[in-house]
Amino acid sequence: MSAHRPTTRRRRRRSAAVLLAVAAVAVPSAAVATQQDHSPAATAATALDDTYYQDALGKSGADLKAALHTIVGEQTKLSYDQVWDALKTTDEDPADASKVIDLYTGRSLPKSDNGGGEDQWNREHVWAKSHGDFGTATGPGTDIHHLRPTDVSVNSTRGNKDFDNGGGEVGEAPGNHTDDDSFEPRDAVKGDVARMILYMAVRYDGDDGFADLEPNDQVDNGSAPAIGRLSVLKQWSAEDPPDSLEQNRNEAIFGIQKNRNPFIDHPEWVDSIW
Repeated sequence: MSAHRPTTRRRRRRSAAVLLAVAAVAVPSAAVATQQDHSPAATAATALDDTYYQDALGKSGADLKAALHTIVGEQTKLSYDQVWDALKTTDEDPADASKVIDLYTGRSLPKSDNGGGEDQWNREHVWAKSHGDFGTATGPGTDIHHLRPTDVSVNSTRGNKDFDNGGGEVGEAPGNHTDDDSFEPRDAVKGDVARMILYMAVRYDGDDGFADLEPNDQVDNGSAPAIGRLSVLKQWSAEDPPDSLEQNRNEAIFGIQKNRNPFIDHPEWVDSIW
C-alpha cells in the first residue's frame, strides 16, 4: 500500500496544477471581457441610451418612430448659407483638413473649391428637395444630416431620382449607377444614403409646416413627399453598417445641429420601424 502512496500524491499534485493553470487562463479572459464592456465605444453608446435616447428605449414600430421624431426634432436650424461652412466640418477629409470628401465619388476636394462651377462641389440634398417641395427652406432644405458635398456634375446626374439598384455606370463617378428613374450609389456609402433617407422620414413628419416625408417601395415618385425604394434602402443599411467616417460625421453634426441620426447609433431600429 505504501508503495502506491507517492504515485497518488503526484497525481493529486498534477490535478491541482491543471486546475491552477485553467484558473490562470480564465482570469485574463475575464479581464479582457471587462475591458471590452467598458470600451470608449460601449461607454459612449450607453451614455446616449441613458440620456439622449432614454425616451425611445423599449419601444418599437410606430411608437419608436414617434419617440425618435420628438427626440431628433430638438435641433439648431441652419440657413442655407451656413450649410457651406457646416459641411466643411462634417465632411472634412481626416487625412487632409483642407479638403472634404465627395459623397458619390469618394474623392478628396479642396474646401475652398465649392460653388456651382464644373468640377466644383456643391450641396447635394440626398432626400431630393423636390420630393416634398421644400426647396432650400430652413428645415428639411438645410438639414445637414442629408446634405453632403458632391461634384457638381455628378449631383446633376443624380438629380431628383429615387434610389434603387441598377443602371449604367456613371462615368465621372465609377461604382455609381443610374437609369431614367433611379440612382445607385457606390457600395461604400449605400448604407449612409439609406440611413440619411430614413432619418428624414423620422424627423419630418408633417407637424412643422413641411410635408410628411415617407419612404415607399417604388421609384419615379416625382414631387410627392416620398422616396424609394424602401426594400433596397433597408438592404443597403444592413449590408453597409455605419463605419467610423459616418459615426464621426454624426458626432460633428451633433456638435453643430444638436441632434443625431438614430439609425447610425442604433442600426437595428431600421427593421423595428419598417
